[in-house]
Amino acid sequence: MIDITPSVGATLTDATAAELAAQKIRAAFPQAILDTYSHSGETTLTIRPQDLVGVARLLHDDPELSFRHLSNVTSVDWSKYPGYAGRERFTTVYQLVSPFTGRRMSLKTPAPGGDSPAVPSLTAVWPGANWPEREVYDLMGVRFDGHPDLRRILMPHAWPNHPLRKDLPRGGETVPFSMTWEDEEFESFGQQIIEAKSVPTVPPKQSDTNKHMILNLGPHHPATHGVLRVIVELDGETVVAAYPDLGYLHSGFEKQGETIRYKDFLPYTDRSDYVSSMCNNLGYSLAVEKLMGVEIPPRAQVLRIMMAELQRIASHLLWLGTSVMDAAGMSHAMLMYAFREREQLLDIFELVSGARLTTSYIRPGGIWRDVPPSFTERVQDVLRTFPAHFDEYERFMTENPVWKARTVGVGKLSADQCLALSLTGPLARASGVPLDYRKLRPYSGYENFDFKMATATDGDTYARYMVRIEEMRQSLRMVEQGLKNLPDGPVWTADRKMALPPRQELDTSMEAVIHHFKLVTEGFSPPPGEVYCSVENPKGELGFYLVSDGGPRPYRCKIRGPSFSNISALRAMAPGSFLSDIVAMIGSIDITLGEVDR
Repeated sequence: MIDITPSVGATLTDATAAELAAQKIRAAFPQAILDTYSHSGETTLTIRPQDLVGVARLLHDDPELSFRHLSNVTSVDWSKYPGYAGRERFTTVYQLVSPFTGRRMSLKTPAPGGDSPAVPSLTAVWPGANWPEREVYDLMGVRFDGHPDLRRILMPHAWPNHPLRKDLPRGGETVPFSMTWEDEEFESFGQQIIEAKSVPTVPPKQSDTNKHMILNLGPHHPATHGVLRVIVELDGETVVAAYPDLGYLHSGFEKQGETIRYKDFLPYTDRSDYVSSMCNNLGYSLAVEKLMGVEIPPRAQVLRIMMAELQRIASHLLWLGTSVMDAAGMSHAMLMYAFREREQLLDIFELVSGARLTTSYIRPGGIWRDVPPSFTERVQDVLRTFPAHFDEYERFMTENPVWKARTVGVGKLSADQCLALSLTGPLARASGVPLDYRKLRPYSGYENFDFKMATATDGDTYARYMVRIEEMRQSLRMVEQGLKNLPDGPVWTADRKMALPPRQELDTSMEAVIHHFKLVTEGFSPPPGEVYCSVENPKGELGFYLVSDGGPRPYRCKIRGPSFSNISALRAMAPGSFLSDIVAMIGSIDITLGEVDR
């Protein structure tokens, strides 16, 4: 078990923590730091590739820094960036967080090799770098020397290119089809480049097919909650290993985000984790606002938190109803109860936004519009009735012998495993990791709310159930506080970088007319720079890494989805369990495949 007491660096700010880190790095690796860059209070150190692993291990192991959580790994292709000629085309980027102090910093490393770049792998320091590095290799073509299993993870293994590179335009790739080419409908569809035939299934190289049976669970199994395929290696009924196979729903969200205006990408965030759209909207909006340097009015801030917490409850209700059905199969009633309450929350979302799932309500600059008068009554009804519903769930499930038999001791993870694998959300907190960005790095005014971080220590499927039940109660507390203390005022920023001029100005000012026209037609343009912003989504850490070249479209748009990172934990949970336990484990992780595959 890790020591969860604050480290000696608990009083450091991001800037002072980065400065201290730089001092320690220079002492241990005098030539390692190539550049230092600060933006919006966060610091990025550019490190020589040959020093990357040593620097990472220092930042991870040093008790004063304790950057134990690898938040995000990505890469940038700078070949089209203004003024970047003459430098390495690719850099890899790493966001690091101390789960004990909340301090964050970033590392960047130029990837030498031109069009065939390579950098050292960090899987020896953070095993959770495994999948993110595979994703960078898949989509950018950056090789990670020393990676234990470097292969594609989202695209087909025979895909001929790396689609996030800047020399590959959106929609410029030819697509394989599987129907008869003589059909007239294909005449204008493009050119087939991959032969349309079934590809034989190749077992993972780690598996022993001479001793064990290989079984496919999914991608069409209802308990995988989407098109997730798990390759299960079995010794009789006992699981030897489980290998999640991703990419069946990959739709190029990030590539699309780099070709449209900042404000036009918001609806895509709705469709990532499509059962947590309000929270997705908030994470993306905060990243854009951080890049723009604008302030949001207090009323909009409080309404944002209220919507995010109502969305958290709705997401957990969906998880509860489906997980009970998956794991126990003994209660249709629990599913019906959970959906009954969730409908009340979706009614509120429809009231304020006009949509129930894909809301696009929280937007860069504020919220779409103020809440209507009936909003207060609807929320009060939720506050009045939901505590009794949660009590009812607990009477039904908490001591239910069938539920406990299917969850207690199943899918156990230690706190050290969670940190090593970059796991977040209820999955990590159920193992004793005190990582909740609403507490650790408060955003959007969460520091003004009184709530408890729900944690447990058993680290099994049952503990994750208990954490989510408590989180729903805490979310209700925050919604009640928000409603009680909701201030008056506007719900959109007054900063003219993002705000349209008042209607009356258009009659008297040509500058206002021009500004209005350019904002509507071109969109806002952040200054050049790069930011990373993360929020506590119902499933864990949702992060957005944005790079601006000064134009109205993101030069680089990276989404760090908690479902993608958390489902990798199945590899650690599964060995030694029974095949039937795999279903309970997947449910306890709580994934949305739209967010896994993007």
